[in-house]
Amino acid sequence: MTIASSAHAAEHNANLLLAALPPNELARMLPLLDQVTVEVGAVLCEAGDPVRFIYFPHDCLVSMMGVAEGRMTLEVGLVGREGMMGAAVALGHDAVQVRAVVQRAGSASRMDSDKFRAEFARNPSLQRVLYRYTDTLLAQAIQIAVCSRYHVLEARLARSLLVTRDRLQSDRFRLTHEFLAHALGVRRVGVTKAASALQQQGLINYSRGNIEILDAQGLAAAACTCYEIVKEAGAGALASAFM
Repeated sequence: MTIASSAHAAEHNANLLLAALPPNELARMLPLLDQVTVEVGAVLCEAGDPVRFIYFPHDCLVSMMGVAEGRMTLEVGLVGREGMMGAAVALGHDAVQVRAVVQRAGSASRMDSDKFRAEFARNPSLQRVLYRYTDTLLAQAIQIAVCSRYHVLEARLARSLLVTRDRLQSDRFRLTHEFLAHALGVRRVGVTKAASALQQQGLINYSRGNIEILDAQGLAAAACTCYEIVKEAGAGALASAFM
């Protein structure tokens, strides 16, 4: 591999899913990948639309929203540097199943969906990684659905904040009341009350959409058990991909 291609590989290796591939397999994919920048609030794809691109986040964060009647939403997954947006293509789907909204701006590797399908069909290493990852996404979506039905909003908000913290590896980030309301499938007033309760307990500081987690252990105690389930599923996804 030349110095130039090594540098190119290093850029895309910021995504852990791509980094999990054998070097020779990643090198073969490099000409098919473009590095792009995405902004907060950008909709990368809309539910029901044809899949045009596959995204492998580097330092951005993408929220996967289930959509009902074109307006009601619920976050069913969160994709950061550990995964990819558009994994359903690996299962043969031609249409997008969720609305993908950028939660944190940053960069990503992007690949044309037709080229991805062709690469996936002939690359056993990529197949092993993505089958494991799609299984993880399904497990997370199921757990979030159960969480949304049976757990109180305060615990659900704590879970959501902790998952975001884990993906970003930072105790400070920005999430507006409006975004959290869409993600949790509730009204903004509900988010305000739940955030205020967590703040009064000294677990977070929340002002004008700027969130700081002050007590991660305390917030984990306030969250429902779904947080640990989602966390463990994400942590084990790539670790077992080549076992």
